[in-house]
Amino acid sequence: MERAELIALVRATGCAVECDSNFFLCEPKHGEVEIAAAVAGGERGWLMVPSGGTSGARKFARHDEWTLGAAVEGFCAHFGLGRVNAVDVLPAHHVSGLMVRVRCATTGGTHVAWSWKKLEAGEIPALRKGVDWVISLVPTQLQRLMASAAAVAWLRDFKVIFVGGGPVWPALTDAAALAELPISLSYGMTETAAMVAALRPEEFLNGARSSGSALPHARLTLTDAGTLRIEGESVFRGYFPKLSDGRCFETEDLAHADAQGHWHILGRRDALIITGGEKVNPAEVETALRATGEFSDVAVVGVPDAEWGEQVVACHPAGGAEPNLDRVTTGLALLPAYQRPKRYLALAVTEWPRNAQGKLDRKSLIDAVRRAQDLPGKNAPDAVR
Repeated sequence: MERAELIALVRATGCAVECDSNFFLCEPKHGEVEIAAAVAGGERGWLMVPSGGTSGARKFARHDEWTLGAAVEGFCAHFGLGRVNAVDVLPAHHVSGLMVRVRCATTGGTHVAWSWKKLEAGEIPALRKGVDWVISLVPTQLQRLMASAAAVAWLRDFKVIFVGGGPVWPALTDAAALAELPISLSYGMTETAAMVAALRPEEFLNGARSSGSALPHARLTLTDAGTLRIEGESVFRGYFPKLSDGRCFETEDLAHADAQGHWHILGRRDALIITGGEKVNPAEVETALRATGEFSDVAVVGVPDAEWGEQVVACHPAGGAEPNLDRVTTGLALLPAYQRPKRYLALAVTEWPRNAQGKLDRKSLIDAVRRAQDLPGKNAPDAVR
């Protein structure tokens, strides 16, 4: 895609603010408030895509037609797509929504922008027959659509349903496989122009539950700390206002690769809870909690504890059915004692803190837990270590 074409596409999102030849993608309600300064544009890194919202520090990752073009080329090769036709329910100021538009425009495909609220309410866009369609969803969106038989039937007509942006729990993947949905579990981020690893639908339907193999444009390796290092032409060119050559990015994501070369993402290193000298991965505990079927949503955080350093606390939205903690404890029997939550806290928050991509905003959640510290919580039946 030529620069002029990409600039026209970016402007058409309605989420772009232009400053001296640099373009910043922003939430429309924030606009220029998010931009602290502007510098003269250069040949590279002129498109600023917001990143880091879930960590509490908003940053802008520099991209351009070369980084985005490399991501599109690798995407199409991995899935054997000559033309990308997509139904798009993601916000354009996030990298996932931006890349849907870029893939369609670059390959001459059809881009159907559709409101998520309309789709959730049962207003389903008609798909032109004889055309391969794709759609990107976050796990909670997939879960809600699967409650409708009509939506499930509609989803079966897609060539690929990409699911990413947040943890996917076993009950959801099992239900999707049973419904024969062509799911692709994927992994990527703003800094890499979206996905760099993805499971193909046929692999998913054959029982695989990883984030799949690396796309052709990306090389994934592990650092000595066990976190992912990503190399490739789609890697961003630094955080604004700094400018770099890109091509290599070390993440905070813990991971491992299996014998098939498929990547398993274990959660962020900076989210680890240290309790009594033991390391607890919140994502692993959250997966076990979801598997009990007792929670509509659940998140695990560490709160300060005078004796153990941190205490493992499970949070769930208030107002719904209370979880049966005896059944929860039975469901967690295979976890080591130090990983099991010692307290269950129902949080009365206006909106459960996930962003538009389904990622948990742990900073906001921890702030809510701190405000609720004096509220009564329920101790787990086996809370004694």
